Amino acid sequence: MSMTADVYDRRQDRRPWQKRLADASEPYLYSAPALILIIVVMLVPLVIGISYAFRDIQLLNPFSGGFIGLEHFETLSKDRAFYTALKNTLWWTGASVFFQFAFGLILALLLDKPFMGRGLVQALVFLPWAVPSFLAGLNWAWLFNPVIGPIPHWLFDLGLMSQPGNILSDPQYAMWGPIIANVWWGIPFFAITLLAALQSIPRDLYEAASIDGATWFQRFWSITLPFLAPTIAITVLLRTVWISNFADLIVVMTGGGPADRTQIVASYIFTQAFKALDFGYASAIALVLLVLLLAYSMLIILLRQTLLNKG
Repeated sequence: MSMTADVYDRRQDRRPWQKRLADASEPYLYSAPALILIIVVMLVPLVIGISYAFRDIQLLNPFSGGFIGLEHFETLSKDRAFYTALKNTLWWTGASVFFQFAFGLILALLLDKPFMGRGLVQALVFLPWAVPSFLAGLNWAWLFNPVIGPIPHWLFDLGLMSQPGNILSDPQYAMWGPIIANVWWGIPFFAITLLAALQSIPRDLYEAASIDGATWFQRFWSITLPFLAPTIAITVLLRTVWISNFADLIVVMTGGGPADRTQIVASYIFTQAFKALDFGYASAIALVLLVLLLAYSMLIILLRQTLLNKG
């Protein structure tokens, strides 16, 4: 058998170099359309956007466009509005991811149990994910409006408000409006992914644990969570990155107000680019956000790899 393989290898080596080159490049040719699409759609705009961060790009100034080096970053280091937006981003992202994950896990655990009408309930649970974010923000803005929406009146009846008012215009509570809308809109993502992970867990493990007298919490802690850990890590990582970049609900519902209390970094980029029309400064802010999210992603990946190695 080894002699036959050696003869085959020698025959392969005697092939014309054009044939060997064609065989070696064949896998890359198959993947070329996808690679070209990625380069055109993602890498080229990314490089152009990064270059804008070092240039003076103002749409209303026909003489702009020159290279200014780190001037935008020097301005950014003194921009108090940016630091406020950064602090709001931490609050917006942390609260949204926590509640989306918590409610998504609860729904996944409930939907993992067979019951009559489960298919219909699953369809209703996943429905918010199909609603466009702009439309979701508009609907929730109406719901928080005391003139046409019921939520302020419910809060007043529960004694949580002194009078029916719009929390989106209250600097103390305004951020809760977009967070609630974001939680409602993003729960299906966690519910779908966690439900798929739950259904892949062998049922024999639960039966054996029940026979050994394990309680529901013990089965959840010892079986369910370890199996869900990889899925939880990747979903939390993805949602954190997505929500940090997700400004649709805030732009639609509050526009970053009142008094920048709901302004996050992503919406601040939108404000600088499409209201102030300063694409250079907006690109500098976007580059800082990109670096922060890359650092966060690498930290989570390294932490997960460390835990896997210890396990």
